[in-house]
Amino acid sequence: MVRGPGTCLPTFGGFRTSHPAALVDVRRRSYRERVSTSTTTGTASRTPSTTGRAPRAGGIRTWAQFLAAGLVWGASFLFMAVALTGISFTQVAWTRTVLGGLTLGLVVLVARPRVAGGPVLPRQPVVWLHFLVIGVLGCVIPFLLFSWAQQSVTSSLASILNATTPIMTAIIATLAFRVEKLDASRWLGVLVGIAGVVVIIAPWRTELAGSLAGQLACLGATACYGVMFGYTRKFLSGRPIAQTTFAFLQVGMGAAVMLLLTPLLAVGPVRLDAAIVVCLAILGILGTGLAYVWNIGVIRDWGPTNASTVTYVTPVVGVVLGVLVLSEPLSWNEPVGALVVMLGILLAQGRVRMPLARRSATAA
Repeated sequence: MVRGPGTCLPTFGGFRTSHPAALVDVRRRSYRERVSTSTTTGTASRTPSTTGRAPRAGGIRTWAQFLAAGLVWGASFLFMAVALTGISFTQVAWTRTVLGGLTLGLVVLVARPRVAGGPVLPRQPVVWLHFLVIGVLGCVIPFLLFSWAQQSVTSSLASILNATTPIMTAIIATLAFRVEKLDASRWLGVLVGIAGVVVIIAPWRTELAGSLAGQLACLGATACYGVMFGYTRKFLSGRPIAQTTFAFLQVGMGAAVMLLLTPLLAVGPVRLDAAIVVCLAILGILGTGLAYVWNIGVIRDWGPTNASTVTYVTPVVGVVLGVLVLSEPLSWNEPVGALVVMLGILLAQGRVRMPLARRSATAA
C-alpha cells in the first residue's frame, strides 16, 4: 500500500504516490478541484485547497498523525520479518490485508463519511470493478511480493527499495497511462532515481547474487503501486467518494480477493508466539488500516505536498529498526543508493529544479 508495503503516499508531480502507502492520496487534488467547482454545498465544497500549504503551527494532532504513519509504515518491514519466522509469506500477506480491510470497514461503518450528501458507498458497478483492480494492484500482488522478497532480503533493504515507488509511478503514469507529463528536469530525476536503484542492487557484488530475485520482487511490488496510481488517476479521479471510503474500498476489495484465495494462501503450518501475533496485529490493524486514516488527516491539514514528505521518513525508520532491532548488516551502497533515489524523487517531483529548467520556466 503504500503504500510501504503499502504502502500508501507522497505527491509525485501532479499525482500522489506513497507507501502502502496512503494509497488514497493519489486522486485527492484532482478530485477536490473538480468537485469543489461543481458543488456549492456539502463536504467537498467546504474543503479548502491545501496544495503547498505550510504545516500549521501548534498542530500537535497533525504532527502526531504524520509521525505515527511514518513510523508504522517504516516499521512494517520489521513486522513482516518477524512474522515470517512463524508463518509463510502468503499467510503474512493474507493476514495483513484482511485485518486492514476489517479495520477500515469498521471506521467507515462508524464514521459513515459522505461527499456532498451522497451515498457512503458508490452505487455504480463499474466503480466497484475499478476498486477490484486497484485492490489487486495496490494490496494483493505487492503485499505477496514484499513478503516473499523478505525471505531473502533484509527488512532494511526492502524499506529502501519501497522508496522507489514515486520513480515507478512517474514512468508508468507518464508512458502507460499518459495522465502526467514530465519536463526535462523531472525526467532527469527519473534517470537519477534509476541510477540510485542500480547502486542499491549493486550488480557488481557477486556475493549478493542470491538476493537479486528478492530485490527484483520488491521493485515488482513498487511497479504494481505505480500501475495502481496511474490506473486510479485515469479511472477514479474526480468521483465523489470520501477518502476514508476510498481507502476502505481499495483494501477491502484486496481483502475479499485474499479471502477467496484462502485455501491457497492461508492454509499451512503455523508457529505463533506473542511477538509474531503482535507484529501481525500492528501490521494489519495499524499499517494496513488506521495509518491510511492518519495520513488523510495530515493531507487535510497540511496539503498533499507537505504530507508527501512521509516518503522520506519510512525508509529511515525501516533501516534504523532493521539494524538496531534485527542486527541486519548494512552495506555502504544501500544508504548511498537511497540518497541518490531521494535526490531523483526531489527532482522528479519538482521540489528541486535544475538551473536551466528554472530559467526556462522564468522565461515562459
